[in-house]
Amino acid sequence: MRYLIVGGAGFIGINAAYRYAQRGNAVTILDDFSRAGTAQNADWLLSQFPEIQVVRADIRNDQSALDAAAADSDVLLHLAAQVAVTTSVVNPRTDFEINALGSFNVLEAVRKAPRPPIVLYSSTNKVYGGMEDVAIASDGGRYCYRDLPHGVPETRQLDFHSPYGCSKGAADQYVRDYARIYGLRTLVFRQSCIYGPHQFGIEDQGWVAWFALRSLLDQPVTIYGDGQQARDVLFVDDLLAAFDAALERIEQVSGRVYNIGGGPANILSLLDLVNLLNQWNPAKVRYSFGDWRPGDQRVYISDIRRAERELGWRPATSPQQGVRLMYDWMAANLGSILPVYNLSPAASLAK
Repeated sequence: MRYLIVGGAGFIGINAAYRYAQRGNAVTILDDFSRAGTAQNADWLLSQFPEIQVVRADIRNDQSALDAAAADSDVLLHLAAQVAVTTSVVNPRTDFEINALGSFNVLEAVRKAPRPPIVLYSSTNKVYGGMEDVAIASDGGRYCYRDLPHGVPETRQLDFHSPYGCSKGAADQYVRDYARIYGLRTLVFRQSCIYGPHQFGIEDQGWVAWFALRSLLDQPVTIYGDGQQARDVLFVDDLLAAFDAALERIEQVSGRVYNIGGGPANILSLLDLVNLLNQWNPAKVRYSFGDWRPGDQRVYISDIRRAERELGWRPATSPQQGVRLMYDWMAANLGSILPVYNLSPAASLAK
């Protein structure tokens, strides 16, 4: 199989590229390398598999590169995105051009290909908006849904909130509609909180990785709100297993949408994560509380029963297992991680 991973130097993309290359597939990654950490990810990947092809291109304006790469692939993972809600609020045009226009360009490249590849698109739970009408309760120190014990289903009304929600939601619907209108084999994965090795999290995006890094460096974190905010978290290998399951069944499930996350069995609140990290770091995470940030959901949990039923998939990695795997990877690779954050090796490390 020939895999094209658009946004392939990012966190999910680099894990996917390694997985497919390890299985003997031909892999091409296409990325503009604008995000911090992508160059380090690509260098590591090529050290493992020098035969992987790297295309430096911007999905906003490098249509010829997209066209050529799509025409030479069997499967296209579309993972390229502007990923932070806060950034979208500050610069909505750039957010639109990357997430909406860029995704349209990807789809057009696929549509024009002599043998259009399968398209798997990484969407987001933010397409459901703030969900202000859903009753919230507190259970065991974390927020939960009062009346949605299985989480949010795919039948939930879309309500694009924030420029990021609008741009990703538009792409989400384009990917779905290109299956209906043009007969392309596409799938949309509305992903919850994905985490794992090679993730360079920041305060506004990738919170599990951000907290883990701050713990390793014995540096404080700010918790905006009361720390009971809860998300269903999913280890990256489990996401890739969902991709595999979908590809195996693509003729049956093409054109569908799936909520993909840890589900009700894999929930972490901010304070849960702090307590988990404190099991491995005797220095303990130092944290303070700040004001709630606008639009920060108290809780989001994916209803993953459709994916379980139709794809035969379910998460296999608990938060305790997955966070430890990510934490150990960070500890072993601090030398390459610190420059991404403009930190020197002399930064104080937790012992």
